[in-house]
Parts: sequence; C-alpha cells; structure tokens
Amino acid sequence: MTKLVRDLMHPGVIICHADTSLGEAAAMLTLHHIHSLIVADRDGRPVGILTDFDLLAAEWLSVDAESLAAMRKMTAGELMTVPVDTIDAGAPAKDAAQRMRTEQIHRLLVMENERPVGVISISDLVASLMSARTVQRETVADVMSRAMLVCRDTTAIPCVARGMTDAGYRSVLVVDPNGRPLGVISGLDLLPYCGEEGCGDVTASQVMHPALTIAPTARLREAADELIANHHHRLVVVDPAQPDSMPLGIISTFDIVASMARPGSVWRR
Repeated sequence: MTKLVRDLMHPGVIICHADTSLGEAAAMLTLHHIHSLIVADRDGRPVGILTDFDLLAAEWLSVDAESLAAMRKMTAGELMTVPVDTIDAGAPAKDAAQRMRTEQIHRLLVMENERPVGVISISDLVASLMSARTVQRETVADVMSRAMLVCRDTTAIPCVARGMTDAGYRSVLVVDPNGRPLGVISGLDLLPYCGEEGCGDVTASQVMHPALTIAPTARLREAADELIANHHHRLVVVDPAQPDSMPLGIISTFDIVASMARPGSVWRR
C-alpha cells in the first residue's frame, strides 16, 4: 500500500508570530526538540519558516557588541525564510522525498483543506524505512541498537549528563582513544553527584561501571537471562573476533520490549 504524507508526518504545527524575538524562538525550538518553527500571522496563516540554521547565522553574525545589539532586536519575521515549502497531506510520501532531494530542503509544511496540519521531515521519511525490514527476533543482532551514545574516558560528567539529556539516552558507552569499550555510565552512576559542588572535574572513567558484553550471534533468550541475572538494563554487543575494537551496538531491555511491540512480531498476532 502506498504511504501518504499524512501517514508519516508529525501532526500539529508549532508556530510563532513574526514579532517573536530570536531568543524566544530558540527557547521554543529547544523546548519542543524541533528544528523549525512556522511563522504565522495573527489569523494563524503560515507566512514563513524559521529554522535552527537561521538562528545559527544570527549567532555567528553577532561577533561584536554592536552587531549583538542589532541582532537582539531582530524578530522571527525578519529572519524567516519565505515562502514556506508545502505539500498536500494526501500526496504520496515518495513525492515528499523527491522534492526534498531535488530542492535540497529538510522539511515540508503539510496542508489539508488549505490549513496547516503537520510537518514532514527527512527524519520522518528515514524512520519509515524501519518498517521495510522483516521482523525477526532470534538473535541479539536482530534487535540491538546499532547507534550508540559514546564518550571518551576523559569526558567530564556534566558533559555526559548533557549528552544523555539532549539525546534522550539512558546510558553512555565509555571508550578509550581507539574506541575500545571501557565501561558504561547510566543515570544511577550520576545520582551521587546530583546537587554536589565541584563535580565538573569528575570524569567518565571515575563513575562508569564495567560493561557486560555479548556476541551479536547470541540468542535473545541468552541476552534476557544475562540482563535479569545481573539486574542490568543493557549489554554491549562486541565482535568476538575483535573484542577490543569499537562495539557493534547495544542491546537493552527497551530494545527487546520494543521488538515485542512491533507490528508483525509473534506477540502482536
């Protein structure tokens, strides 16, 4: 069945008005974890788009006190891009992908009955590719996360905490300069330092706990038993032939539960 834009878009639109200051716009982007705001007139009609790249340009243009003072007076309406690139909610998703490729844009405002109803971005289209893979759940490699949040052993824990918060990760893999896994930092490891002064000099190597490892060919049952027996929420997946090389991924309790929840799994029939 052909996927439509409405099937993949993020419903709803986060808007700001043309007189919104750049600082307020930055706060809105951060609060909602988004990359753009639709600039609307007083009747809610979209008149432009303000992206994080627009704000980056503003930041770098304010290189001295005089420039900074001028930039601080600028509004979303003055910095926004016009016109807004739009697409109909009923259009095939592949049309959105084609436009993004040919026009070198990252997102489209989705319209229905001449009203904005959502946004579709490159991230939404990339996420849809996950469903193209046949659901399997026999080995660790079938469900593990191949993208990891990683830090060096010398990273200060405030930077670790910021990375976890910004990325929405519950743990960080600690590696040496060659990518060799040294340990894992979870939220529990950081709790003793909450509210403490002078923790800025504490490094990842000082708070990490030893990483439990498992091979990608291991059965899921084996991974589950290891997690339960050690009361851990994640295992580091390593290549048995190169155990000191950069890990292949992470398998967590969330990964296993998410595989159970996916349409097509044996748990959803």
